[in-house]
Amino acid sequence: MGSLLKGVSGVRWGELRDARGLPAGGIPPLLSRIAYGDEGTARLAVDELGDRVCALGFVVGEATASTVPFLLELAGAPYAPCKAELLDLLESIYRTDSWHSSAAAAGSLKRTSFREQPVWESASREAVHAGRLVIAGLASSMCPEEAEPARKLLLAMDEVLPFPDL
Repeated sequence: MGSLLKGVSGVRWGELRDARGLPAGGIPPLLSRIAYGDEGTARLAVDELGDRVCALGFVVGEATASTVPFLLELAGAPYAPCKAELLDLLESIYRTDSWHSSAAAAGSLKRTSFREQPVWESASREAVHAGRLVIAGLASSMCPEEAEPARKLLLAMDEVLPFPDL
């Protein structure tokens, strides 16, 4: 895949499901289009990828946490297009708590229906948090269209409470 996204081939995408419950094999080509496409191609790919890893802007899937390091890599790359969109997507992933909320609302008798999904949210949030240094670097950028969404994500990381134990 070039100098960016070297680790993409190390993920077993075919064994993972995206946020819509579909096989995640389509995620690597989207990442590649963001990394190596022109700005228009990259924007379309970010939009489609958002549907695959954070459906409706608040539902993550099994493949989301595996995708986050590549989103961070792209956002931190010197000449990557769509950094603001990537940071907005990372913030959506970080703020997502729909599976935890659903499991808590289901009560203890039905909570077994929500075994994996809260784990996906926790892993996705941890993956975003692991990229805090990249995000902080972008927050200090001289380019306001990068700095503003990065600062917004850092604020979210400081204000969003940890998930409750289920």
